[in-house]
Amino acid sequence: MITRTRLAAGACALLAALAAGMAFPVGASAGEPTGEDAPKVDLVLDVSGSMRTRDIDGGTRMAAAKQAFNEVLDATPEEVQLGIRTLGADYPGDDRKTGCKDTAQLYPVGPLDRTEAKTAVATLAPTGWTPIGPALLKAADDLDGGDGSKRIVLISDGEDTCAPLDPCEVAREIAAKGIGLTIDTLGLVPNTKMRQQLSCIAEATGGTYTSVEHTDELTDKVNQLVDRAADPVVTPVATEGADACAKAPTLKSGLYTDREEFGRQRWYRVDVEPGQELRASVSVGADRAVNPSYGVLLRAVTVHGREIVRGEAAGDGRTDVLSTGLRYPKAESDEDDAAAEAVCLQVTNSFSVASGVKTTPGLPLELTVDVVDGPGDSDDVAAFGLGRGWWLLGLLVLVGFVAGLLWGWLSRWRFAIWRTN
Repeated sequence: MITRTRLAAGACALLAALAAGMAFPVGASAGEPTGEDAPKVDLVLDVSGSMRTRDIDGGTRMAAAKQAFNEVLDATPEEVQLGIRTLGADYPGDDRKTGCKDTAQLYPVGPLDRTEAKTAVATLAPTGWTPIGPALLKAADDLDGGDGSKRIVLISDGEDTCAPLDPCEVAREIAAKGIGLTIDTLGLVPNTKMRQQLSCIAEATGGTYTSVEHTDELTDKVNQLVDRAADPVVTPVATEGADACAKAPTLKSGLYTDREEFGRQRWYRVDVEPGQELRASVSVGADRAVNPSYGVLLRAVTVHGREIVRGEAAGDGRTDVLSTGLRYPKAESDEDDAAAEAVCLQVTNSFSVASGVKTTPGLPLELTVDVVDGPGDSDDVAAFGLGRGWWLLGLLVLVGFVAGLLWGWLSRWRFAIWRTN
């Protein structure tokens, strides 16, 4: 009896597994990147005089950075092209103008020779100033070219000493170029001012900021960021929206990036054929200090200005990214040669800048456009939003019915055995 019970339970489990396998077939994801350019990473290391300070696990900050770099170089994936740039490594003097030009490419971005890179890192000694802004500009040039992912990992123990070239503004300018470059920052034993500056740099390009106080933390985080560069990414295409629908660029399905000034609007056009559905979403990032209570509006309108559909969202300052989206299905046409409809997408924001904060360049904007085949049959239209989920629901009902029959038969059999005994 016990053996038959286990067989029945196993049959139920097998049916459930088969149903799950049929319901979730393996397939390629939409929007999966197809570019073959190698990912690039530029490690930018602060080698200013303050890196002599002995406050990381009993050793100097420079010693911790060297140890972390050696371990990172050993673990760098083969497909990643890696380079190393320094700031404050060569000029020991007091001339500020000269010190603020002190950034150099220690190891060029390209296929990694671990021995050569480690030898170059071993020669470093804390020396001069902290020209973060100039170093970021040069690092962006180091990564120029190609469509693969590009990432700068900045490691510093202090704020920039070369104002008025604000490194946060430099990061915004880099992001505004639309070259798909991300800057991640790591602060060694940070203070409040440095934390704010490094956070601002990272947020301007969609990167991350991490404070580090131990050598193993530094090693783990840099390794994580280098590995992340090797992950497949979809790089947004830089575009420039217009101030009116008539002047707007026509976009195909894809991911786009733009900049939008405070309180302004951007227009884009999308051609939608009869029987197709337009799906669009927009995200606007607050990459600098903004006032609370803001919103983002995405509208689809005809070329004559009639609103078709809209999506809107509001924020209160607790998040630095606000997103919304919309869907517009265009009905089938009885005419075989029916023309596509030009749909205008309008993006409007109600962000307002905090006192003393620059308004240029505009806020980073990411727009997703997807034009797909719309529902063609009445039964598709009446799918109540489940789409192909009805297949899964039907399979689950079938599995439940078969499992119920097996359980009922098993119960009756056990009852019959009990009466016989």
